[in-house]
Amino acid sequence: MDQVFPIIPASSKAFWTLAVIIVFLVAILGLFGYIAYSARQVRFEVSPTGLKIVGGLYSRTIPLKSLNLIEAARLDLRESPDYTPKWRTNGIGLPGYQAGWFQLANGEKALLFVTDSRRVVRLPTSEGFTVFVSVADTEGFLKSLCAAAAL
Repeated sequence: MDQVFPIIPASSKAFWTLAVIIVFLVAILGLFGYIAYSARQVRFEVSPTGLKIVGGLYSRTIPLKSLNLIEAARLDLRESPDYTPKWRTNGIGLPGYQAGWFQLANGEKALLFVTDSRRVVRLPTSEGFTVFVSVADTEGFLKSLCAAAAL
């Protein structure tokens, strides 16, 4: 006759450790889902008060008086190696989506919202950083900023 000897039941520490790991993984999955969703939902609102960046983790309003519109320009980042993001300091860097704080190849600090490196507007600020945004109508965006600043 065989004798069976069962294992001593694990303490509740094993259960709680697994529960914490599962909660952590669900939170990470939720964060990635939010990043994927927000990559398509960010918008830029131009008004007499400033440039309002809505959606995503790095939303903010930049007063028009802080934007140096004289130096604002349309860029193709593939042809502007000095303005290429080099180091991500606090941001999201995925293929086809860069958002957040980066250091550029020329050493500048930049806040990026870039989905298409061929159509980017560079907006220097007086606050120690430059904003880069991808918009479908780069010329219309720049004209809108200049018109709002003229009001």
